[in-house]
Amino acid sequence: MQLHEQIKQYYPQYSDIQRYPVAQCVCIRKTDEEWGILGNFYHAPIIVEGVTFDCTERLFHLMKFRETAAEGIKSEYTVRRGMNIKMHMKSLYKSHPEWFRDDWGEMVVDAMRFCLQTKYEQCEAFRKELERSKGLFIVEDETIRNERRKKDADSWGVNLVGNTYVGPSLLGRLLMELRDTGKLEYTLPADAFTFLQHLK
Repeated sequence: MQLHEQIKQYYPQYSDIQRYPVAQCVCIRKTDEEWGILGNFYHAPIIVEGVTFDCTERLFHLMKFRETAAEGIKSEYTVRRGMNIKMHMKSLYKSHPEWFRDDWGEMVVDAMRFCLQTKYEQCEAFRKELERSKGLFIVEDETIRNERRKKDADSWGVNLVGNTYVGPSLLGRLLMELRDTGKLEYTLPADAFTFLQHLK
């Protein structure tokens, strides 16, 4: 099942299409651009149960593993930062589907909530930039990437259509919730962090 299908099934409140005027948006694109710290690939180390993760993107992907997938967990933890994290995971999904949780779709948004909340609590610079974005919409601009694949934004981000950003904008919506409330509630399975044993 594709991610957007999982979200529609388990988190339908985030599956609808949002529309935001460009002039009223904070855009996440590259980590070295303004607002880059709001993105999950940004180098903002966080610690979970004594294990350090260089960015929230890595932590998020590692939460997909079963506790028995020691080889996959260790390889994903050490792969170079950036899109390598995502691409490495794709290759592991193809070669070792048995390494991954069957219930990921049921917990995917809660896992991201956990990652963002942890970053918020541990990274002062991230908190300050969220505060600075008040009064504006936050979106992850996936236009260029999606143009290459000729597809609409269907989960985390948005595409630019005229003078409007269009898409579910899941990441942006979670960031705005966090900014406005200071707390993202999440519910995770009891074994959500058993993968950490292979990284200690």
